[in-house]
Amino acid sequence: MADNRRQFLASTASAAAATAAMVHTSPIARAADGSKLKAVVLGVGWYGMVDAKAALKVGGVDIAGICDVDSEHLEQSAAELNKLQGHRPQTFADHNEMLDKVDPDIAIIGTPPHWHSLQLIDCLNRGIDVYCEKPLTYDVREGQALVKAVNDSGRVVQVGFQRRQSQAFAEVKQFVESGKAGRIVQADVQIHYKAGTKDAAPQNPPSSLDWDRWCGPAPKIAYSPQVGHKSWRLEKTTGHGHLVDWGIHNIDATRMMMNLDLPTRITADGGIYQYDGIITTPDTLSVHFEFDSMPVVWRHRLWGATEADPQYKNGVFLFGEDATIFTSDRQWMLIPKNNKGDIEVHDAPVDLGGKHMANFLAAVRGQESLACPIEQGFRSTATVQLGMVAYESGTTVHFDPKTLNVKGNDDAAALLRREYRAPYQHPYQA
Repeated sequence: MADNRRQFLASTASAAAATAAMVHTSPIARAADGSKLKAVVLGVGWYGMVDAKAALKVGGVDIAGICDVDSEHLEQSAAELNKLQGHRPQTFADHNEMLDKVDPDIAIIGTPPHWHSLQLIDCLNRGIDVYCEKPLTYDVREGQALVKAVNDSGRVVQVGFQRRQSQAFAEVKQFVESGKAGRIVQADVQIHYKAGTKDAAPQNPPSSLDWDRWCGPAPKIAYSPQVGHKSWRLEKTTGHGHLVDWGIHNIDATRMMMNLDLPTRITADGGIYQYDGIITTPDTLSVHFEFDSMPVVWRHRLWGATEADPQYKNGVFLFGEDATIFTSDRQWMLIPKNNKGDIEVHDAPVDLGGKHMANFLAAVRGQESLACPIEQGFRSTATVQLGMVAYESGTTVHFDPKTLNVKGNDDAAALLRREYRAPYQHPYQA
């Protein structure tokens, strides 16, 4: 608890200390004199390292520090980065200590989403530009707090919705806007796959893992491999399930292609039918999002996913009056009305992660605009979170995109903000 207290105090440092920490050479100045951007990575168990390697591949970046609550992750990642960049980064268990000692230009946040808000704010308070993985936050109110914090700071923050770099989605957006598909009446969005599961029996965590710090502001639940590294994505208290973790990519792409804001009415139904007693979020789920201009219907099934039409298991259907479009990350298909004519297949290969990281680094250097700034990252994250609010409350949710409030539904409104575990403090203050 004393260690948590130190983390809490560091996360809520005074404005004067934060201002002092912001005094370092600007990334634009470093770019002008040919210097590399000094980077740190928060969370190197998996996707933080994917992003770190993408940054090194783009170039002009030096990974000077990494932090993780698992000492094995630190050792393995430090050794790998030593091979990739020719020197070993400093290693830390605490992100605030790393931010203070390394004084980086940029930070890559690859931790689970229940940590994102506090870590991103800690970076902003030190004048650091941030690449933050999706989902942006665990709850809707955290997202509101981050939008304000980023806007107040003036820092560059990219949210890791890599599908915004998809050439397939870009071409579909152009095709839809040309009017050739007619009015798009409805979108069906889906990712069906067979979930891999691990031992769900409560047990002691590995000796290398600080489980209390891993849980952080989330409830401290009993450890098992099923709620630990990587598998946390299907745990209610941290990853919040498949729609929020993976489905969010296709929901974001749909919002981008169709110029959608936030849904105004949300209904959801589903349950745990195949993995009861193993996971804590639905393995089968349908969500109806009513946007101002059209409905978007999400579906997922985490079992039997390869039994029929495997080519359509991951992607977006756009049903137009004159044609139907199916698109995934790297390919889109034009299906003629009434199946009159051949299906047109358009391949569009691209390195999504590399291109998204390159865009962030260029934005830091003042050379490009962000593909996914904080406001868009928040709205896509809030959309899927509202889907889970509807599911968990068992109610129809009426949401006001202007006030960002649920209307006439106290049960659903209460789920917009989750209390933090002491001594951490939620960043949203009404």
